Amino acid sequence: MTLRAVAQTIPALETSDGAGVRIKRSLGQRQSVRMDPFLMLDEFGSDEPKDYLAGFPAHPHRGFETVTYMIEGHMLHEDHLGNRGNLRNGGVQWMTAGRGIVHSEMPQQEQGLMRGFQLWLNLPAAEKMKPAGYRDIQPENIPTVTSPEATIKVIAGELEIDAHTTMGAVSGGTTQPLYADLQLEAGAQLTVTVPEALNALVYLYDGEAALVTDTGRSPLQQSAASILTDGDRVCLTAGDGGARVLLIGGKPIGEPIAQYGPFVMNTREEIEQTLQDFRDGRLTA
Repeated sequence: MTLRAVAQTIPALETSDGAGVRIKRSLGQRQSVRMDPFLMLDEFGSDEPKDYLAGFPAHPHRGFETVTYMIEGHMLHEDHLGNRGNLRNGGVQWMTAGRGIVHSEMPQQEQGLMRGFQLWLNLPAAEKMKPAGYRDIQPENIPTVTSPEATIKVIAGELEIDAHTTMGAVSGGTTQPLYADLQLEAGAQLTVTVPEALNALVYLYDGEAALVTDTGRSPLQQSAASILTDGDRVCLTAGDGGARVLLIGGKPIGEPIAQYGPFVMNTREEIEQTLQDFRDGRLTA
């Protein structure tokens, strides 16, 4: 049994995306800053309407999946397949771009706090051109584990705590994604099992926390992707005010990546074909 430690810290950088939505980007701030199989991790959060009202008007994707987790706020997803989903407090939208999808994500509020995350999950070459798909996951359908130490929402994968395994709302898949939101009580310590086959990171977004390792404690930087070393357990301890931490893991694909904005393929030639398909209206055909 080996506790994972912090191998690399990637502080999120402030930037904007969509039509001018303010975000903080850790993974994906440069194309070389990734953790296989994940391409990008964005945090958004503001109570200033000017920071989010412009939203994300219709735009295309190909070759990967997007996972949007709304902590607070209300956005509407619409895509060319006819899917329409309201993303509200605690809900998740899991979209497979596959061979091609055009979608929009627009705020349905004019004031108040909007806060959440978007994660980009790569697809292996054999699955990049599969049909597009969409799944709207309501908060009540996300398994939640409660204990004196923590409240844990298991969005994807299998999470084992004290020999008890909880299946997430999404399971399986080539990359075996693990995605959990851990809310630790003040001073609490929590140990979870993370399969050795998965790359993993933690992202502290509220409060103070440290990673407990075999050699001591490593304080976590807030709004930063803390990439973890190999191992089979992750142990976290919260500060006096408690903490909220994302735990994200996935089985690496180990294939070359060619990316041009919202298109992620394996070769430059495939990107050029994707751009031609988009220009010719074949991306979503």
